[in-house]
Amino acid sequence: MKKRLLKIFCYLLSLLFFLFASFIVADYLFPLSIEQNKTTQTILAQDKTPLWRFADENGIWRYNISLDEVPDYYLDVLLNYEDRYFYEHIGINPISLFRAAWQNISNKRIVSGGSTISMQVARMLYPHDRTLMGKLQQIFRTLQLEWHYSKKQILTLYINHAPYGGTIEGIGAASWSYFGKQPKQLTRSEAVLLAVLPQAPSRLRPDRYPQRAKQARDKVLDRLLEYQVWSPEIIEQVRKNEVWVYPRQAPHLAALLAQRLSQQYPNDNIIHSTIDSTLQYNLEDIASNRKRQLAAKSSLAILVVDHTDMSVKGYVGSADFNDKERFGQIDMIRVLRSPGSTLKPFMYAMAIDEGMIHSASLLQDVPRITSDYRPTNFDEDFYGPVSATDALTNSLNLPAVQLIELYGPKRFASKLASVGLPLESVGKTPNISYILGGASLKMENLVSAYSAFVRHGKVSPLRFTQTEPLIEKSLIGDGSAWITKQMLVNNNLIAYKTGTSYGYRDAWAIGVNPRYIIGVWVGRPDGTPVAGQYGSVTAVPILQQVNTLLLNKERRLNRPLPVMEKPDSVTAEKICWPSGQILDINDENCHRQKTAWIFNNMVPPTLDTLSVLNNNIYRSGWINIWVNEHGERVASDCPNAHKKAIALWPIALENWLLPKERRQALLPPIDPHCPVFGNDVFYPLTIIGLIDNQLLKRPPGQKEVTIDLTLQGGYGQKWWFLDGDIVAHSLNDEKVALTVSKKGLHHLLLLDESGQINRMQFTLD
Repeated sequence: MKKRLLKIFCYLLSLLFFLFASFIVADYLFPLSIEQNKTTQTILAQDKTPLWRFADENGIWRYNISLDEVPDYYLDVLLNYEDRYFYEHIGINPISLFRAAWQNISNKRIVSGGSTISMQVARMLYPHDRTLMGKLQQIFRTLQLEWHYSKKQILTLYINHAPYGGTIEGIGAASWSYFGKQPKQLTRSEAVLLAVLPQAPSRLRPDRYPQRAKQARDKVLDRLLEYQVWSPEIIEQVRKNEVWVYPRQAPHLAALLAQRLSQQYPNDNIIHSTIDSTLQYNLEDIASNRKRQLAAKSSLAILVVDHTDMSVKGYVGSADFNDKERFGQIDMIRVLRSPGSTLKPFMYAMAIDEGMIHSASLLQDVPRITSDYRPTNFDEDFYGPVSATDALTNSLNLPAVQLIELYGPKRFASKLASVGLPLESVGKTPNISYILGGASLKMENLVSAYSAFVRHGKVSPLRFTQTEPLIEKSLIGDGSAWITKQMLVNNNLIAYKTGTSYGYRDAWAIGVNPRYIIGVWVGRPDGTPVAGQYGSVTAVPILQQVNTLLLNKERRLNRPLPVMEKPDSVTAEKICWPSGQILDINDENCHRQKTAWIFNNMVPPTLDTLSVLNNNIYRSGWINIWVNEHGERVASDCPNAHKKAIALWPIALENWLLPKERRQALLPPIDPHCPVFGNDVFYPLTIIGLIDNQLLKRPPGQKEVTIDLTLQGGYGQKWWFLDGDIVAHSLNDEKVALTVSKKGLHHLLLLDESGQINRMQFTLD
């Protein structure tokens, strides 16, 4: 008897060894893989709200989560209802299998499957037919799961692959689809419902069959009561709750950002963006409402960045992702466009940083002409002498051209490129037109560069995901950044710059408030113009609406706004025009006093234009003259001559100055007995042959009139403009024949090489 028992034991041992060896071989030949189901991709907001989903090849949405992201009471329900001995068995519960088999045979139909959670996971990963071979395959895959994975890993696979009706898999996707919340926020009633729903997802869908779902939920509550998982009081309270779900819808926020991140991280199932989901919804609502006010085929883009860590909080790449007429699927945040005047703050900041100007430096808003630049509008819209602050605030073109010409367009473009703002143009060679929008850039790079004004002169790339590092590159000094921001401030909480590209193709507004950088672009993606579309008219209202939204959000959060303190390198000084330097208000050379922000104690003298600096026949700024005892100008070797320093305004500003500020008033008369000679003699530019405001009549029977004009004074080459168009150029006192045929008011302007002008108007009757 003992020998027989021993023999049976050996047979059983051999059989077990054979089965184990067979399992090892089969496991090697048919390895378990769960990678095949990791094709669903979900883009999450900062608070883990799904923004967008990219379903797998079967259209399934699966939002994978960990066990820590579901309530403990959900796991209590799941394990007690589905598999009470989950942590004790090896993946197969023989008692449950035999019980299910007996129930199915007794009822002559399938009543119970007897599958453990591990077996259900195996079936989800490797679907099979309901045959004996199918069941054996399921058992083999179940044993593989138990062999290779821990119980927690298997349970995680279950909660992420369980079917929840339609194209939804996993409790993560189900929680958002049915209840619009994170799984961690599920109530007990919702947790019970989601625990039972995978048993019959199509038949128990709460959005279609709420009564069936409630009955199934209550059945589970009975089980919980039977096994004393929850107290009777809790179960009774849960039983009173009705089954209610959100109108089921897929996550549809930040579509263009989602596409961008999906392309950037194609192998990541879950991408954690930095987007504020509530803000994103509000921004898309603003865009949707604003698009109705835009011209046909126009779109817009809005970018909001928290400059304290450069995380992108709002990303609207088009007015409406689904609007084909407005090219809604083109992400205008990433497209090359002309920046208009939005680069001007960088030019002023760099000039301050280099000691070329301070905030109140005297600049020239006057007509000008060089080999690289041709003015096209010589109307009355010139301010003449302007401070750097006024020039930037009013976005005047000519002062910005004056600065970039002296600073160097190649140097300007190179510095911007070094911090991630490359400028592109057809000719590839930077020129002075860059400062007026003569190059192209991407909105995201422009918004990033504006961080220099609120991050102490350093530029940081935008951060779209929570794992991207914060990187900084220095562009300008802390003081230069602070001064430039102050020059842009329109009120206490936002500083912004507008831009309008040539032909009204792009309207811009870029602003910074104490916490956020806001970028707004409006235009047509196909590049066609929209007449009358200006940054100040089209983009600024959107900027202001977004800014108000953001500041209200900060108040609701009761979060104090960051403060950018004035750096120690910045001081306030009283300076005088025209020298641009510090003088006593009673000094005869202090014609107009201004308050200026000074960087690093640098008080630079007034800049002249490059053409005057190269041909300094009419010097401005401080000049030394010699005068006699009567105050008359004399040569330096004349008897009783003594030196006197006077400050002169730039010659190009003569027409905008008060009579007492002009050169003829500031330069003393010359003593005829001991005259001074040289290139500093002033010859005002004069037009001869026409009187200002003169009325001209055409000869009888003639449709046009010809005016013979000559000039006196001035320096170098001269250009004649009629109503903004260049009509002639001349040297010295050459005669110019001007033919006019159009009736009405006309504007004539004469400009010389030093920048001196003479202008008048006449009417042809």
